[in-house]
Amino acid sequence: MERIELGQTGMIVNKIGFGALPLQRSDERDAVRFLKKAYNNGINFFDTARAYTNSEERIGKALSNVRENIYIASKTKSTTPEEVWKDLETSLKNLKTDYIDLYQFHNPPFCPKPNDEHGTYDVFLEAKEEGLIKHIGITSHKHSLANKEIKSGLFETMQYPFSYLSDEKDFRILDLCMENNMGFIAMKALSGGLIKNSKAAYAFIEEYPEVVPIWGIQKESELDEFLKWGEINPKIDDEIREVIRKDKEELQGDFCRGCAYCQPCKEGIQISMCARMSLWIRRFPTEPYLTKEYQEMMSKIDDCKECGDCIKRCPYELNIPELLKENYKDYQNVLSGETKIN
Repeated sequence: MERIELGQTGMIVNKIGFGALPLQRSDERDAVRFLKKAYNNGINFFDTARAYTNSEERIGKALSNVRENIYIASKTKSTTPEEVWKDLETSLKNLKTDYIDLYQFHNPPFCPKPNDEHGTYDVFLEAKEEGLIKHIGITSHKHSLANKEIKSGLFETMQYPFSYLSDEKDFRILDLCMENNMGFIAMKALSGGLIKNSKAAYAFIEEYPEVVPIWGIQKESELDEFLKWGEINPKIDDEIREVIRKDKEELQGDFCRGCAYCQPCKEGIQISMCARMSLWIRRFPTEPYLTKEYQEMMSKIDDCKECGDCIKRCPYELNIPELLKENYKDYQNVLSGETKIN
């Protein structure tokens, strides 16, 4: 399996990073089993976060006995020194380790700096001096903020959405990381699940040898797919180009990536699902999304007060209330039979 150095960290990681966010939705016994399977098949880079509920615990249970052979990345969303220390201590305990290889600021709304009014970067520095963390990274969904964070020179890695649906601004973020010798970790390489063809997604990432993707894995079958691509190492050919062309055509413009930073909604609307429903019922088998439970979920859109909180939190600056209305109207048309889905 191909391995590269992650920026200038000295971490030699494989090109199939294990994105552990979906682990929290798996049965624990299954999650532990296929984490071990991932390691036994050469995967050595595992990305998690304090915000991913039980994800860290499952990595600890599965891989603590091979800790010296793997790299673990985790994150904190906390914005005060006290909370950051608490998150770090909890992560170390859950992961059954005394250090984290790459500790990341988890999509902060500002660029953390030494001696700033937040004090969080200073905690990272202190933790690094104590050997609790080895490297400092940051994750971002917003182009303008990622730009500042890269140029600050304060972070060794940038984790950022990157797929064949990325636009020119996203490619500039990658270029800027390369110019600054900064490791680039690609999240959402399947665009939050909207990209169905994992082979095409993998082949696209392979065009960028300096990029380390983390593939969100919830099922053993998903792990098997990426292990297969790691062996075959598919390249972009005419068939894959056509897949990419069609996806770009269908998913152009504003659409929800499912990052869920807009949540929680005061009215209980499941924004990250409801705002993508129109795409789900076209790109996947429609019937599972027409059940009574999904109809009730979508009907909550009527409760939207357009308070604007979700818009403020959306890193992609989407007009979420409008997107919800459009999705609900389309959903109702499908239910009534006015819109036919092939």
